[in-house]
Amino acid sequence: MIYKTFIIILKVILVLVAFILLYLLTAFVLSRITVEQEIGPDDDVDIYLLTNGIHSDIVVPTITYQMNWYKKLGFLKPPLDPKQYRYLAIGWGDKGFYLNTPSWSQLKVSTALKATVGVSGTAIHATYHKKMTENESCKKIKISKEQYNRLIRYIENSFEQDEKGNFLQIDTEATKSDRDAFYEATGRYHIFNTCNSWTNRGLKYAGQNACLWTAFQKPIFLKYE
Repeated sequence: MIYKTFIIILKVILVLVAFILLYLLTAFVLSRITVEQEIGPDDDVDIYLLTNGIHSDIVVPTITYQMNWYKKLGFLKPPLDPKQYRYLAIGWGDKGFYLNTPSWSQLKVSTALKATVGVSGTAIHATYHKKMTENESCKKIKISKEQYNRLIRYIENSFEQDEKGNFLQIDTEATKSDRDAFYEATGRYHIFNTCNSWTNRGLKYAGQNACLWTAFQKPIFLKYE
């Protein structure tokens, strides 16, 4: 009986190890295949890719004639002037990670498992910035107006909305300042659809260099070295 139990446990471990290795290999291969940039008629809009080393955001101008994000996400509190905060970083991800995990050291096993299998829902984290500084963690991309229109639609469709089209802000203490907020999001987070998969897919919608598929942020940034 003990021997049979040991064999079952060993088989389960081997299957898990094989799955992890296959997942990492697939992620490596597919992330190295580049979806090439579309050449637009102009490159009048500056967007940015931003990362903290694990998670990635798409950064868009707060106000242009195409979209006034402040009207959609007007959570800046007085005396902050929205005209001073020229950029808006938008990230999509697992709701449990965003709201219940202030740091990686506080990550619960239950949160990680729910995120892995996609049962905990999703959220969008939006943060206003006064300026963006290009470096290894922040890459500027110039796109056309038509490409930006596509990116706007992609981002808007990532927000859960009420019958009037309003974004649904989450009442939470997880915010870090008076210039960030969380919103209910569409879609399911899991190991094949991560926060970085969302960013990569947004770049595809906007006709920019992107991975065929990726779960991680580094392969995306390799396209913009």
